[in-house]
Amino acid sequence: MASAVAVAALALSVVPAGADEKLENRVAVFSALDKVTANITTLEIPIDETKQFGALKVTPRVCYSRPPTEQPKTTSFVEVDEVGLEGDEKRIFTGWMFAQSPGLNAVEHPVFDVWLTECKKPRNAVAQQQPPAQPGAEGAAVPEGFVDEAPADGEEALDQQRRRIRR
Repeated sequence: MASAVAVAALALSVVPAGADEKLENRVAVFSALDKVTANITTLEIPIDETKQFGALKVTPRVCYSRPPTEQPKTTSFVEVDEVGLEGDEKRIFTGWMFAQSPGLNAVEHPVFDVWLTECKKPRNAVAQQQPPAQPGAEGAAVPEGFVDEAPADGEEALDQQRRRIRR
């Protein structure tokens, strides 16, 4: 009997590496529906900042996601206040929203719907960029969108006006 309990405890303690790994993000992305006009708006709200949609003020406190190698699980702790006609605010929602189950914990309002869709800009991700090539160095790569040719006579000024940077 004791060995069965020990085996069960051992089985429960074995958790795949990274299963509890969560990425803390800087921006929570919501979709918001105005039921009167049937317009859906995307709201990108930085954490701990408030954005107003109609009579609602939405404030995400945290937004967690998982690495791309894990199954998706995006959650956010959100506070939603309703602004009345007199300017007074009333808290109508405080809790967790789940992007994979938008109807589970949604804002219940007669005119507006707000639900979490994703998180953006992880706080603990390191941007992996190659250092820029030194101009004039042999084999230096030319950035995309630029031409590595000398302009013909009179084309230099025109080329400067037409030059674009691709974003």
